[in-house]
Amino acid sequence: MQQKQDNAEFIRHWFEEVWNKGRMDAIDEMASADAVGHGQAEHAVDLGLVEFKQFARSLRIAFPDIHVTIHDTLAQGDRVVARWSANMTHTGPFLGISATGRKATVTGISIQRIVGGKIVEGWDNWDQLGLLVQIGAAPAVQFASEKTIAKAS
Repeated sequence: MQQKQDNAEFIRHWFEEVWNKGRMDAIDEMASADAVGHGQAEHAVDLGLVEFKQFARSLRIAFPDIHVTIHDTLAQGDRVVARWSANMTHTGPFLGISATGRKATVTGISIQRIVGGKIVEGWDNWDQLGLLVQIGAAPAVQFASEKTIAKAS
């Protein structure tokens, strides 16, 4: 039972250090040199530690005030799941998009596999489209109008 609690605390510490405080050296401290990430950027592209650091830096440059709140954690064996939300303001370039000054809120779920006190693998599913819509980089769409929902009931 202690290992599960430790992994949940570990992942809360990871989000605090890397995302909320922007401590890029915490990545090397808390992740294995051969760690692999899935879903942080493009869904079909896995990231090694070098690429993950580039991703983290570019996100923090674009959204330096990013603040992640962990809402829930679940731990089982060597894996821990975190359900989170992030609030941020687009004040730097992001994916070729100049700063808009717009605020954004995104949600996500992350799963990390922790071995020997280090993250060795991670899976992320977060609202990338929602972020792009909120900063004006993608058009807003309505998946289901109130009229469509009313007809279905």
